[in-house]
Amino acid sequence: MFKDPGKFLAVVADNAMFLLMCLVVFAGIFGIALLLEKLWLKPEKQSPARRVAYVGIFAAISAVLMYFEFPLPFAPGFYELDFSEIPVLICSFSLGPVAGVVCEFLKVVLKLILKGTSTAFVGDLSNFVVGCALILPASAVYFANKTKKGAILGMAVGTACITVVGSLFNAVYLIPTFSVLFGQPLDVIIGMGTAINPAITSVNTLVLFAVVPFNLLKGVADSIITFLLYKHIERLLRMK
Repeated sequence: MFKDPGKFLAVVADNAMFLLMCLVVFAGIFGIALLLEKLWLKPEKQSPARRVAYVGIFAAISAVLMYFEFPLPFAPGFYELDFSEIPVLICSFSLGPVAGVVCEFLKVVLKLILKGTSTAFVGDLSNFVVGCALILPASAVYFANKTKKGAILGMAVGTACITVVGSLFNAVYLIPTFSVLFGQPLDVIIGMGTAINPAITSVNTLVLFAVVPFNLLKGVADSIITFLLYKHIERLLRMK
């Protein structure tokens, strides 16, 4: 496929660096969740078998929900809305931030096994990071104040974080990396946004007019549905 050995080695190096970046990101987010639980939140002890079972159930439901994606009129086609974060958010509210991060990771792994990737794995890393930007702060605030107001405040903080962190991560790392790994020049990617909104003329305007509203809508929608479902599901599974 590659006649030029130098080009082949460059592609291998790019993919190796991306894989290393994925491992570093997961380890970093998992470490933050673990520190939150050990030093501050200290959730109640639960049966390991029950914990593993619930994380697996929620991850499986989330992976199935990733099959149902909806394009949005203000964003290019590679940004599609799904509701796979809802089971993960419920899991993190029930079992704590660490379980939420593991559930988010398993959700992405299951999706890759069942569906594969159409974004050179960049979209899958984005899904993990953006999902954790919602569930980590939301569950941390909720566990610090386990009331209805605490849940609402947690999801509001999570929505703010998913909007800011997700958008910055797209601008600084994901969109340029997608361009390299997927072999699409940045001009082509920006052009997909321009075709929808003429105000999109650069990576920064793509993030401002497409990624920011996308993440904000995702955070609000996931939060509202989780708020309506959480107590019913918790009683159903008798987690407490």
